[in-house]
Amino acid sequence: MSNYDQGPGYQAYDRPPEPSPHPEPARRYERGQSAGRRTALLIHTIADIAAAFLGLWIVLYLLDANRDNVFVEFVHSVSDGLAWWSQDIFTMDTESLRVLLNFGLPAVIYLVVGHGISARLSRV
Repeated sequence: MSNYDQGPGYQAYDRPPEPSPHPEPARRYERGQSAGRRTALLIHTIADIAAAFLGLWIVLYLLDANRDNVFVEFVHSVSDGLAWWSQDIFTMDTESLRVLLNFGLPAVIYLVVGHGISARLSRV
């Protein structure tokens, strides 16, 4: 009896495996799912970075960091760019409370919206 006569489920080692009858739809689904997860991770990461810059600026301001320092200037300029839409929503007499609220609100919104969109995309 030769290797090829072993029965219907026998797969000889000297022959290539037989292809699956419908592999393409499964691959397309996996690719779409993978792309959705990558997009969700990207949005999640961008929201975290934006919130981190805003939080870092709040901490630097509350600790009275030297505003002439290049790093502090960079963090402040990035935070101003991220929070342009929320500037002067809160006009408090206490400057530190004003900075905390005007930069903290966008940080929380970026986190909530970014993580919400990310969760929605990863479920699809």
